[in-house]
Amino acid sequence: MDVRSRNNVTVTGLPDGPVLLLAHGFGCDQNMWRLVVPALAERYRVVLFDYVGSGGSDLSTFSRERYSSLAGYAQDVVEICEELDVEDVVFVGHSVSAMVGILAARTAPRRIGALVMVAPSPCYIDDGDYRGGFTAEDIDELLASLESNYLGWSSTMAPVIMGNPERPELGQELTNSFCATDPDIAAVFARTTFLSDSRADLPDVTVPTLVLECSQDVIAPREVGAYVHAAIPSSHLVTLDAAGHCPQLSAPEATAEAILGFLAAHR
Repeated sequence: MDVRSRNNVTVTGLPDGPVLLLAHGFGCDQNMWRLVVPALAERYRVVLFDYVGSGGSDLSTFSRERYSSLAGYAQDVVEICEELDVEDVVFVGHSVSAMVGILAARTAPRRIGALVMVAPSPCYIDDGDYRGGFTAEDIDELLASLESNYLGWSSTMAPVIMGNPERPELGQELTNSFCATDPDIAAVFARTTFLSDSRADLPDVTVPTLVLECSQDVIAPREVGAYVHAAIPSSHLVTLDAAGHCPQLSAPEATAEAILGFLAAHR
């Protein structure tokens, strides 16, 4: 198996620098990091990749069984680290990938040395006192709409997820990213994402962790960021003065600054 081709792995930045591994969220690809990469690449070796089904990945390697759980995506991350022979990596995970990073760190602790969680959510569904932002009925409707008309769902939901209605080009970029994803594979990833519950995994995190949230985010509201921060021992919480679920696009300078500041203090 050619891991580099499977996940369209690209490497930039300092050849011998500490490694940052950037992992995109649902419906996206590595291109979503492009505005923060230049600042990070000045000090780090930056590794980017696409999950199978996204971007320039090898669609022929998709397995419904493997990617019907976050563990399958975490295994991809571990295999990328093994292929590049890197250790003590700083894993920067956006959205659901923040939880993928936890699983990868638990599976291969030698490979993952720190976590940066960008707009993380361990569970999207409200449960008792926990507020994930959606009811179970909301998620059922979201998935049904996605599976019945993926392109229509993408054009409606992407601008909502992105926020920043005064900057419609951002919503259009996310729409285009969603629409470039194979609909059948997207449906699997969506179910894996929106039905996941990683809350029980949070207290087991032992590596330095940054929880990076936006002040306004309909997908991962601030109650979720507070929950993640409280559940992960010794984590650090930063709230960006930014709207939407993709601060690496809507507020790239602040996002890069927060990541670099955390790493300077904790690495």
